[in-house]
Amino acid sequence: MDSISGTRLTVAELGESWARYGHDLLVHDPGGPGECLVRRGELITARGSLDPVLSRLRRWVDGIDHDDGLELARIRLRTSERDRCVAIADEFAEVSANHVHVGSATMFGAPVLFGTGAEAEPAAPVPEPARERWGVTVGVLDTGCDPHPWFAGRDRFDPVPEVLDADDDAEQDRQAGHGTFVSGVLLQHAPGVVVRAHRVLSSLGFTDDLTVAAGLRALRRGGERVDVVLLTAGCHTPGDRCPPALEAELARFGGAVVVAAAGNHGSSRPFWPAALPGVLAVAASGPGGAVAEFSGSGDWVDACAPGVDVVSSHVRLLPGRRGERHYGYASWSGTSFAAPRVAAAAASAVRDGADADRAARDAVRRYPFGGVIGVR
Repeated sequence: MDSISGTRLTVAELGESWARYGHDLLVHDPGGPGECLVRRGELITARGSLDPVLSRLRRWVDGIDHDDGLELARIRLRTSERDRCVAIADEFAEVSANHVHVGSATMFGAPVLFGTGAEAEPAAPVPEPARERWGVTVGVLDTGCDPHPWFAGRDRFDPVPEVLDADDDAEQDRQAGHGTFVSGVLLQHAPGVVVRAHRVLSSLGFTDDLTVAAGLRALRRGGERVDVVLLTAGCHTPGDRCPPALEAELARFGGAVVVAAAGNHGSSRPFWPAALPGVLAVAASGPGGAVAEFSGSGDWVDACAPGVDVVSSHVRLLPGRRGERHYGYASWSGTSFAAPRVAAAAASAVRDGADADRAARDAVRRYPFGGVIGVR
């Protein structure tokens, strides 16, 4: 929901809000069964398929961006063809649109801050998680992770500072602090893990296929074993199929448990990459244990964990203080904050000697998905 109007934001409204900051996005099939956001005029193809693709598409191509490390190429279409990117991707199997992913915090405005001194009703801080060493690494692909006191000084913690005001309007962005919050939920339930943060989600609340694939590749090539991968953003696609770039990259994490948020669209439509077989898709439950009304659900969902009014670590931009940050606590709702509970359960199983398959099964047993919707 929008914090000003109090109504749930549509895909089109989200796209319009992000377009104000210079992002050229296209709403495909608005209001229809294939509704989704894509980067207007962009196609993705494997580097090995580029030559045959160009032999057929060259007349429509304005430019090409290579990512040698990712082994992908981004094709930029000419102005006259930019709105046809989804249609072209449907016609040629070797290319796909560059889908826009959204963070899985509910669009209820900014989180309610506790303990920062910036709110009229501060609450007692949440106790800091114990400082343990499990020898288990969790990769968190989100907005980053600030050196909040919960993380500073922990074993092998490398901060990835949050971007708090990307639009330079002197106010905290909608999703700023999301990664620090998510990592705090993880740490509360798995205090001995090493959090390996990678920034793939913007502080405005969105990302795309290429950026997430690049984050996964960087995590995999970081020089350490990754036991659990946690993704809190995702997307819908025109044909309800996983973006090929994500599917290919996630297939390379065979020795890790991959956990992803099921999204906050209140729909059973598959949300990617959560809906991929082999990925643990996590819905959110409310205080009564029923699936939250905003949560994604369906036969592709594997687990369900508390995701309403979750309290965790947060970083806040103090207004009028020239970018000064203050660390405190926040209350937030969304499948983004249910997913780290399941990731923590998988990490606990790995600590106890489980392999990836058994750890995934243990996590699902601990947080089963019942499919009963009812809590707002």
